[in-house]
Amino acid sequence: MKNEWRELTELTGGESITVEKVRIKKNGITIEGEFELPPLAHLTLEEQIFVAAFIKTQGSIKDMEDLFGISYPTVKNRLNKLAEKLDFIEINPPASRNEVLEQLENKEISFEEALKKLKDNR
Repeated sequence: MKNEWRELTELTGGESITVEKVRIKKNGITIEGEFELPPLAHLTLEEQIFVAAFIKTQGSIKDMEDLFGISYPTVKNRLNKLAEKLDFIEINPPASRNEVLEQLENKEISFEEALKKLKDNR
């Protein structure tokens, strides 16, 4: 399976692809349609290896430096580039209505900022 994925990644050259048929091996069920690949599948093979290594090292930048023979800034730079590509996860979710009202009450934000946050949360 690893070689097949490598070949597919090289064949597509990073271009967006659509899967039209999925078969579940265990029970032989086949589903046809148009399916988008998950965001991680859009990464190059090298990027996927880097992400897998980062997970295996439990996010240790020091271990990543040792594993890949690169510097701290290089690890951070690669992680930042990957974060840009994988923007499907919102790190800072919008504040709840109660949080916005609490911020307004505590004079942490202006009335205008509170209105904007409440409108953005709809």
